[in-house]
Amino acid sequence: MWTGKYMNPTEKAGWTPLPHADEDLERSRSVPDTPQTRAATYRLAWDDEDFMTRRELRPVRLQLELLKPEMILAERGIRSTVILFGGARIPEPGGEAWAAKDERQKRNLEKNSVYYEEARKFARLCSKHSALSYYREFVVVTGGGPGVMEAGNRGADDVGAPSIGLNIVLPHEQAPNAYVTPELCFNFHYFAIRKMHFVMRAKAVAVFPGGFGTMDEFFETLTLIQTGRMERVPVILFGKAFWQRAIDLDFLAEQGTITPGDQDIIDFVDTADEAWEIIGRFYEL
Repeated sequence: MWTGKYMNPTEKAGWTPLPHADEDLERSRSVPDTPQTRAATYRLAWDDEDFMTRRELRPVRLQLELLKPEMILAERGIRSTVILFGGARIPEPGGEAWAAKDERQKRNLEKNSVYYEEARKFARLCSKHSALSYYREFVVVTGGGPGVMEAGNRGADDVGAPSIGLNIVLPHEQAPNAYVTPELCFNFHYFAIRKMHFVMRAKAVAVFPGGFGTMDEFFETLTLIQTGRMERVPVILFGKAFWQRAIDLDFLAEQGTITPGDQDIIDFVDTADEAWEIIGRFYEL
C-alpha cells in the first residue's frame, strides 16, 4: 500500500490518495543512469525545459505566469495594492543620471529627481496605512526596477513594510532593485500578464514622469477605466508641469476623440501628501 506524506486526511487540506507531483519528481530523478533515462523524452513533461519553452506551449506558459503570482499573493493575504508607475531613468537626488545622452538630458533628469523622493514619501504613506491591515491592503507594487520603481519599494522598506516587484525579462540587463521584498519579487516573460497583475488588485494608480513604458501602463489603465472594464480608482499624475506638456487631454476632448469629462478620471499633484489626501478622500479612510 502506498504511504505518501499526505496519507492522513487530517494532516493537510490538500490530502489526496494519489502521489503528489513533488514526490514523483524526486522519484523520476532517482532512477538508474541509462541511455533511456538520459533521453529528453523520458523527462516528466513539466520538468522538461526544452519542451516547456516550445512555441506550442505558449498558452500553458501564459496560464502559469498568471497563476504563480496570483497564488503567492493570495497565500500572503494581499487583497489590494497601490501601483507606482514611473521612469527607470530618474535618479535619486544627488545620484547620477546614468541614462543621459547629453548635458540637457542630464540636467532635466537631475531636476526630475525630486519625483524619486516624492515616490519614496508616497510609498511610505501607503505602507503606514497598510500596516493597519497587517499589510493586506494598499500594499505598494512597482515594476521592480530602478528609478521611480526603486523609490517606491524603498519607501515601503523605510517603514518596515513589504512591497511587490513585477520585473520583466528585457534584452538589456535588468535586476530587481534591492528594496523589493524577496518573497514578493516576480519575473515575467509576457508584458500582457504582468500588466494584468498590476491592475488586478489596484486601489490606486500613481504615475510619475517616465517614458514609453510609463505611458503604455498609464494609458492602458485609463482605457480600462474609461471603457468600464475596470472599477474607477484614483489615477494620480505626479508633476503637473511635466504631464500637462507631455499629454494634452483637453486637446483630445476638443477634437472629439475622447468624451469631454474623461479628463476627470485623472488628478494632478506635485507632492505625496496631496496624492494620499486624494486616496483618503476617495475611500473615506
